[in-house]
Amino acid sequence: MKFNYNLIVFLIISSLCFGQNKKSKGDVYFYEYKYEKAIEEYRKEEIKWPLTQEQQLKLADCYFKTKKFKNAAQIYIRINKENDTLLSTHRVNKMLQSLAKNNQKERVDAFLKSKSHLLSKELFQNYQFNKELLSGENNSSNFTIENLSVNSTEADFSPSFYKDKILFSSGRIRKGNKTKEEGYLDIYIAKVNAAGKAVNPNPFTGIPDFKYHEATPFYSEKLQQLFYIRSNSNGEDMAFNSEGKNALAIGVVDNANNFRYFLKDLNASFYYPYYDVETNRIYFAANFSDTYGGTDLYYVETNNGQIMSQPVNLGPKINTPANEISPYIHNGSLYFASDIFYGFGGMDIYKTNIKPDKSFSIPVNLGKDINSISDDFGFIIKNSTSNNNLTGYFSSNRKGGKGKDDIYKFSVSDVVGLKTFAVKGRVVGLKSRNGISNATVHLLNSSGEVLREILTNSSGDYNIELPWQRQVTIKASKDGFSTFSVVYNEQAMEEVQNTFLDLAIVSLEDLVEEKESKQVIKLNNFYFDKGKSEVTPLIALELDKVIEAIRSFPQLKLNIETHTNSKGSNSYNLKLSQERSNAIKVYLLKKGVSVSNIVGAIGYGEEKIKNRCVNGAYCLDFLHKQNDRTLFVLVK
Repeated sequence: MKFNYNLIVFLIISSLCFGQNKKSKGDVYFYEYKYEKAIEEYRKEEIKWPLTQEQQLKLADCYFKTKKFKNAAQIYIRINKENDTLLSTHRVNKMLQSLAKNNQKERVDAFLKSKSHLLSKELFQNYQFNKELLSGENNSSNFTIENLSVNSTEADFSPSFYKDKILFSSGRIRKGNKTKEEGYLDIYIAKVNAAGKAVNPNPFTGIPDFKYHEATPFYSEKLQQLFYIRSNSNGEDMAFNSEGKNALAIGVVDNANNFRYFLKDLNASFYYPYYDVETNRIYFAANFSDTYGGTDLYYVETNNGQIMSQPVNLGPKINTPANEISPYIHNGSLYFASDIFYGFGGMDIYKTNIKPDKSFSIPVNLGKDINSISDDFGFIIKNSTSNNNLTGYFSSNRKGGKGKDDIYKFSVSDVVGLKTFAVKGRVVGLKSRNGISNATVHLLNSSGEVLREILTNSSGDYNIELPWQRQVTIKASKDGFSTFSVVYNEQAMEEVQNTFLDLAIVSLEDLVEEKESKQVIKLNNFYFDKGKSEVTPLIALELDKVIEAIRSFPQLKLNIETHTNSKGSNSYNLKLSQERSNAIKVYLLKKGVSVSNIVGAIGYGEEKIKNRCVNGAYCLDFLHKQNDRTLFVLVK
């Protein structure tokens, strides 16, 4: 049974299957990718006997793949109601896609709220972020797009840079000397003219002759090697696993046309290899048993193209219950395609920034124009040699194309896709510089509305991303600590994204100490001139610390309490201490302290002597001086 090509996205995310022991004609057609015929047979069979639940799900899959989304949704929903553990996360995604494509997005929201235990927290975060991003006022991108003349009436997809040309995959019938079985994909090469348009397509002869699948090429200038997808084989014949399935492997060929299998597993298929020069990693898509849904993105560490590690899954922030394919890295960002339910249509192209610690920011949809209600995938990009623009190519089966999938050229002048604001760092103690756990970080818009609110982790780290704003305020706070707050305009937002932003807050314990059985602001001792109440520069240095404490804790309520020694009369000392308290209060108010922060300003004179230096007692001056003091007592 030859491979029957339908929609290329579903080709790329499915293994070639040769069924051995099918129970029904519906099953036979399903495994042969003949979905319309499978629907017809399943409908005939269910009149004679009940379909098994697995056959019902296959029928739903057939409806889904033939774009009969209302029918697909009805079956998925019914089975989910009967047994909400029966649907795999991959089929849950298909159910949600079917609802979204049938203009029932409110049911998607309702399901997510009621079945949150079925999906990961990363998926919910990605969903909410992209929903907010795409519903904004400016959810369109800035791409200029045009269809290429190399496209045929068949499927043409997966463009790849190859020296000064491009390679691409095609389902067109091959002409020439090279043997290619009908219905199998082949690799073509095309010249690129001065305008960046691909012209004059021809079969690519830089790889060994092979009559089965060859597709999704990637050429590494550094390694001088070409990686591409090819059917598993033993010599000239296909290789099958114990269930009679033929999977797709990654092959590699050097400039001397020497071929070897790079990644091969008879029980799993590989797609879209990509070599990253910066990390020496080979990225790819695969349908291993540990995927989060359909095909996931992985990488292997290499040493100049020699595998040095097991495949590593990129994790739940990138991989979802849907299919993720076609990884490509440019300027520190990973681009890939996914048919997750919150996109515009089938496959959409997403972008995630690779952080210094090799983690990823939230993948964001590139927006309408480059993404459509159809399948969009196979995105590649590079800096233009003729101007400051970025140029590249991608594949789509959108309306108005020439074939089942077409290759499109695009150009973009600035940021690729929809703009976001991402900031990360730590909340730390101002004095200790140690991270503060469970501190609250808020991001507010220009109207003061809270856009994001998170708690720091055990090390005080935070990481926030949100759709682009004209202005943001970042606040950090915690009970018993001050509040950090700073406002950024758009220019400052651009700059702060490239830094590790520490938010320093002050612990009230660092500012307060106990004296005379009272909680007071921690200050160095200061003294008025003899018989005077003027605030001198030295006194002002200490009072400014009180002002800073109130700024850090605007809710502070203080009593100013001033004392003198026992020299002089009681009435004189009482009057002098009151004048000094009043002078301090005036200074604080002039410096911007609110009157609500000063509960009282009291002069006690010599009423509360700390030692034995009372009236009539002989004391040295340093002992008398211990009684000259001002306390800022915390009332609240």
